[in-house]
Amino acid sequence: MSVWLPSAPCTPRACVEPAGRGTAALWGVLRLTAVLVLLLGGITLLPLGRRVPARWVRRWARTIARAAGVRVRINGSAAPTGGLLLVANHISWLDIPLLASVRPARMIAKTEIRQWPVAGPLAASAGVVFIERDRLRTLPDTVTHIADLLRSGAAVGVFPEGSTWCGRAQGTFRRAVFQAALDAGVPVQPVHIHYRLADGPASTAPAFVGEDSLLASLWRVTTARGLVAEVDVRDPIPPGTFPDRRSLAHAAQPTATPEPGWTHAVLAS
Repeated sequence: MSVWLPSAPCTPRACVEPAGRGTAALWGVLRLTAVLVLLLGGITLLPLGRRVPARWVRRWARTIARAAGVRVRINGSAAPTGGLLLVANHISWLDIPLLASVRPARMIAKTEIRQWPVAGPLAASAGVVFIERDRLRTLPDTVTHIADLLRSGAAVGVFPEGSTWCGRAQGTFRRAVFQAALDAGVPVQPVHIHYRLADGPASTAPAFVGEDSLLASLWRVTTARGLVAEVDVRDPIPPGTFPDRRSLAHAAQPTATPEPGWTHAVLAS
């Protein structure tokens, strides 16, 4: 198991439950097609780079989730400009567009994602920073690269657990990426992602864990009924608040219980 990208014990058989009564297969096909069309549409706009307004990217990212049949609720907001390290717990492939709907960011991902059909080329073209889980000697250069991006005013998004979890349990935030925020002197924005059914209970159906295939996970989500994604954007941690990456990582790890004083958005239909 890699120190940089550990593996979670969650598996589809042990952890993932269906989201109750599903939609008809035809609806699942239509939703899956819509998601793929949106992804391909995003690929065509990639050459424009930063010329695409951030609000368009956020809307596109949220539309991906809605096209998959998932209602999205975002509580709070992130600073629209300036260097920022966005950190979130990791459950599903849906987490990526959900984090982009908070603020478009350069994502950090394992190098294996390069090989994924559709998503791999999209990630590479979008400027994802890939890390090699089995080559720890590359870690210092990766941290330096992330710090340079942050200093340039970019937002960088990362899932510091290093692996997807089912949502009932979660991993510990790994510390290395927080060194980049310390070196660059930028704030850290914690985000907590949670999936539930429309009638309230938590759901593990969106989880993309273990030996689960991307296609199987896509089909499970697009044929589910009543899935809701809740994205709680916590207060940013200003630079200089914590002296080292260990304490910063501990403070940034979101808990599942919201704290008073957050700003709540309206549920998107």
